[in-house]
Amino acid sequence: MLSLSVLDLVPVRKGQTSAGAIAATIALATRADELGLARYWLAEHHNMPSVASTNPPVLLGVLAGRTSRIRLGSGGVMLPNHAPFVVAEQFAALEAAAPGRIDLGIGRAPGSDPVITALLRSSGHTSDVDAFPGAVQDIGMLLGPEGAGLRLATGESYVVRATPAASSSPDIWLLGSSDYSAALAARLGLPYVFAHHFSGEGTERALDLYRSEFRPSETLDAPRTFLTANVVAADTADEAARLALPQLQHMARLRTGTPLTALDVVEDALETPLTEPQQDLVATMRGRWFIGDADDVAERLARFAERHEVDEVMISPAAGARRADPADRVPARERTLELLAARLPQAVPAAA
Repeated sequence: MLSLSVLDLVPVRKGQTSAGAIAATIALATRADELGLARYWLAEHHNMPSVASTNPPVLLGVLAGRTSRIRLGSGGVMLPNHAPFVVAEQFAALEAAAPGRIDLGIGRAPGSDPVITALLRSSGHTSDVDAFPGAVQDIGMLLGPEGAGLRLATGESYVVRATPAASSSPDIWLLGSSDYSAALAARLGLPYVFAHHFSGEGTERALDLYRSEFRPSETLDAPRTFLTANVVAADTADEAARLALPQLQHMARLRTGTPLTALDVVEDALETPLTEPQQDLVATMRGRWFIGDADDVAERLARFAERHEVDEVMISPAAGARRADPADRVPARERTLELLAARLPQAVPAAA
C-alpha cells in the first residue's frame, strides 16, 4: 500500500486572480480529501507572480473548514522568517480547530529574495543558522500541554504556552534539500522529508544519513520519512507532456534568471520559444519528473517508493491549465489525483 499526499504552491496562471488561485486550491484539497489521500501541505513562498501560497497557516485554516479527514500541513514554514512563538501559536490554533490533522513542516531556507527576506525579518526572526536547532526544539515545547519554562532575571520561573489548554499537538517535521536537515532531524528524533522534487539529486545520501544517525525521541521511536515528486498524469502520455509544459518552462526561466510572470496556459506554452539553455533544462527536468499516462506514472511512483524504502509519496501536481478552464479550477491537477488514487490503493499513515 502506497500513500499519496499533495504538495501545493497555489499556482497562479495568467489572467487568474489570487482569489481564483486559492479557490482552485480549495477545490483540489477537497478532491484529495474525497479520494482518501494522506496529507495536503502548502509551501511558503513570497513575492512571486506565479505562487499564492504566501501564508500557509492562514490558508490551512481555510482548508481545515473545507475538508474532513485529510492531514493538513506546511511544506513548510520557513522558520528564518518567523518568531518561533508566533509559529507555535498559529499551529496550536490549527490543531485545536482540526485535532489530529495538523502537520508542522519546518524549513531553514528563506523562501524568497533578499529584499523580501529583509522585510519579513524586520519584525522578529530566527535568521541565525546556529539558532535554528534551538528554535525547532522551542516550538516543540511551546506546543505541548506543559508549555516551556523560562527563568526570569529575578530568578522566578515563567511558563509560556502556545495555547492555554492543548489536548494534542501538531506533528513536527523537518524539511530540507541538504544533509544539514537530515542530520538535525536524526539528532532530534523528528520525522524528516527530503525535497526530492527540487532537483532529484542527493536523495539517497540524505535518507541514508537520516536513517543511520536517527536517535529515538519521546515522540518518535524509529525514522519516519517520505519523498516528494513533481507529477503530471493524464489519460495519454501525449496529453501529459502538453500539460507539463507551463510548469517546466517556468522552472527553466527561474533557473536562467529570466524575469518571472504568472504561469502560461498550455496553449501559450506550446507556442513559446525557449533559449537553448532553457531547452536543456526542460529536457533534464522532464527526465526527472513523473510525466505520462496514468498506468505508467503509477508504476514509476511505486518503483520510486520501493527503491527508497518509503510507504508515502507527496506529489506536486504540476499539470497546467487550458484557456477554457474555469478561473477557480485546474481540472488537470484534479485529474492527476483521480487517476493515481484509482491505481495506487491508499493507506492513510498514522501520526508521526
